[in-house]
Amino acid sequence: MSRPVLLIAGGSRGIGASTAKLAGARGYDVAVNYNNNANAAAGVVAAVKAAGGNSVAIQGDMAIEADIERVFAETTDKLGPITHFVHSAGISGKYSRLDEADAATMREVLDVDTFGALLCLRACVRRMSTKHNGKGGAVVMMSSMAAPLGGANECVWYAAAKAGVDSMVIGVSREVAKEGIRVNAITPGVIDTDIQPPGRVERVTPMLPMGRAGQPDEVAEAILFLLSDSASYVNGANLRVSGAR
Repeated sequence: MSRPVLLIAGGSRGIGASTAKLAGARGYDVAVNYNNNANAAAGVVAAVKAAGGNSVAIQGDMAIEADIERVFAETTDKLGPITHFVHSAGISGKYSRLDEADAATMREVLDVDTFGALLCLRACVRRMSTKHNGKGGAVVMMSSMAAPLGGANECVWYAAAKAGVDSMVIGVSREVAKEGIRVNAITPGVIDTDIQPPGRVERVTPMLPMGRAGQPDEVAEAILFLLSDSASYVNGANLRVSGAR
């Protein structure tokens, strides 16, 4: 029996890397997309292989249409048809108030976190949908608690970008619900990864309801649930992994 094939956009670090390693241990072959850090991607690939899965690292900028299409094509060529996808490619830009932010920062964040996410979802539908002769699949998109909270004084543009992800998950899940694809979102709270600016985790921890930041492995567990057959009737949902924030 063939193993399911999971492509993770942004799989070389943080939540994406933890998801890749956990997926490898749970029976998936995993394509690890990365943009700049080839060494980190290679380490994740090695961990997946050590857990018994096949794995490849594929470079590609998830804000560029041609790169996205190439990453999806290479995954299929090297591992087989994609059955599962996780969009964990995201950037927040330098934190500041909106009136202190430059347009280039805002545009870069929106290009990766919103426009790139849309392009990835389109690529999934074109390959997985029974309408396009696919066999279905499961998709998990990464949102953020910044979306419902607004990101005031830190990253309003990032909050707006992730709110766009929330909306596209609702819309696309309804478009493809009868075509064999489930599309859900994960909304992490403060997770201790390198997307956090230096010192932020320590600064905000006293304000968190559970008194601690989350760990990427805790988010990965929720992602693997949404990808699994145990979530077969979970579609268009947004699961908060935020420690009650």
